[in-house]
Amino acid sequence: MITLQPAADRKLWNAFIASQPFSPFLQSWEMGEVYREIGQEPVRLEIREGVELIGVCFGHVVPARRGRHLSIPYGPVLAENCKKETISELMKTLKNIASDHSCSFIRMSPFWPFASTQSDTLRQVRSLPSPLHLLAEHLWLLDLQNKTEEDILKNMRKNTRNLIRRAEREDVTIHASDDPLRDLHIFLALHEETRRRHAFTPYTNTFFEAQVRHFYKRKGSLRDPTCTLYIATYDNEPIASSIHIHFGGETSYHHGASTHKHAKIPASYLLQWTALQDALKRGDHLYNFWGIAAEGAKSHPFSGVTTFKTGFGGELYELIHCIDIPLTSSYYLTRGFETIRKWKRGF
Repeated sequence: MITLQPAADRKLWNAFIASQPFSPFLQSWEMGEVYREIGQEPVRLEIREGVELIGVCFGHVVPARRGRHLSIPYGPVLAENCKKETISELMKTLKNIASDHSCSFIRMSPFWPFASTQSDTLRQVRSLPSPLHLLAEHLWLLDLQNKTEEDILKNMRKNTRNLIRRAEREDVTIHASDDPLRDLHIFLALHEETRRRHAFTPYTNTFFEAQVRHFYKRKGSLRDPTCTLYIATYDNEPIASSIHIHFGGETSYHHGASTHKHAKIPASYLLQWTALQDALKRGDHLYNFWGIAAEGAKSHPFSGVTTFKTGFGGELYELIHCIDIPLTSSYYLTRGFETIRKWKRGF
């Protein structure tokens, strides 16, 4: 018998996600606390078959002016033997919860491969392809299992290796902060400069602060999510920084920033190489560079970083497209607005 109920055990929740082939940290318990802190109520469901935990699903209520909705980032996380009937029951429960929170729709972006048969079940619940992406759907992943530093260097693009060595010759130094909250202002200043330079809509400083506060742990097991704040320094000045999230044996390059003042100094290459070396030392099995542009895309927000990320070696992992599940007629106003927004963006 399948049962769904609110979750209350953080350790059990994280341990289940960490035991799966992929462990998306955006479904971790900590991520729910991040959204709670910025005023978006978390919803956590555990799915059981009898007494066995076979799935979890985290969502958060987004009070957006364009349409209040339940957002489910890279969820649900389900055991490989999960039945289609389980997904159907989950969707019924999510609809009820979203309606109780006065949401006009559910937006779900599962961490399921593009060819996943699970997506067929979602089509049976009157879902629609979302006009916009909730999260990156074209990921660049580097398998670290049974790899050495020499293996990774050998499989890099030649230019990437050369830029790493050049940064070392230029005396760029990389260090991982021993107190990310204390040093977060360095990242935030570089991130604001990056935002102005590339004219994108950023996460808020409050979000960054909440994420570092809830993820960073000085001590913890491999199953505990944590994060690292890296800072690249040149001529006694911070010129690049990044926030990497670690969970379930995966390292994810989640946020990055740099200054244009020293644009010719390839600090970001050495920063990524340092993070890769640290992932190997931790025994991680996967390095997630996060989003890249879709192949052949003429206009995409990740076009500028695609060459950078793919130069380190790895392969494309394509996810199914984000779906919307309408709950009220007002959703279609949101859909019209976002369709125009997509058209203006060009992707």
